[in-house]
Amino acid sequence: MIIVKTPEQIKLMRIAGRITGEALLLGGEMVKPGVSTKQIDDKIRHYIEKCGAKPSFLGYGGFPGSACISINQEIIHGIPSSHRIIEEGDIVKIDVGAYIHGFHGDSANTFPVGKISVEAQRLIDATRESFYEGVQAAQRDGARIGDIGAAVDGYVSQ
Repeated sequence: MIIVKTPEQIKLMRIAGRITGEALLLGGEMVKPGVSTKQIDDKIRHYIEKCGAKPSFLGYGGFPGSACISINQEIIHGIPSSHRIIEEGDIVKIDVGAYIHGFHGDSANTFPVGKISVEAQRLIDATRESFYEGVQAAQRDGARIGDIGAAVDGYVSQ
């Protein structure tokens, strides 16, 4: 069941989303050769907490980081580590969540590191476009949750 939010709840959701998005952008700016995923995670955590929010993922199910940071073939939920050092040609996925005023923001993006392979660029382009296909499907009158997945699958299966 979908619960329609009040204007006040939507305002609070926007705050959580803004903090999350800004933390993600900050993390993305740090994606450079020689930087560890732990350094990125520390910066994201500091920013979220400075905004008065809590990192959504920290401690969830025992997760030790404030963000999920995955490199290359890791799909999701990469654990930040001082031993995971970003290199030229990597693609780095960062997933951030921030909790404030009873709501979670959650956002992710993939960041290329310098010159990446054609295959990696195709992956980034396809996933970005499939996201937009899902958004378009969700905006249609009478759309259902399954329509989003069908639109994404339809695009990437071409």
